[in-house]
Amino acid sequence: MKASSEFIFKKARDAGVVIPIGQRSGKFHGMVTLNETGCFLWELLQDEKSEDELAGALVECYDTSLEQAKADVVAFVAKLRGADLLV
Repeated sequence: MKASSEFIFKKARDAGVVIPIGQRSGKFHGMVTLNETGCFLWELLQDEKSEDELAGALVECYDTSLEQAKADVVAFVAKLRGADLLV
């Protein structure tokens, strides 16, 4: 999976926003706010990544277990898919 190129990402300190551009802005009204971990994962999703790769990256960079990282990634990806932010 990969982040859709129809959205741009802006980061400010430990938070960020994902904003639709082009034709997508006519269909998606608003923006998505991301916390620090969400920003980290969104940046990884600029390239094709699996859920396992994302969970592994969380374990490497944050003080968390693999089980918790996997659960967090599954929830995060579900929200991104629900908002049609992935390709």
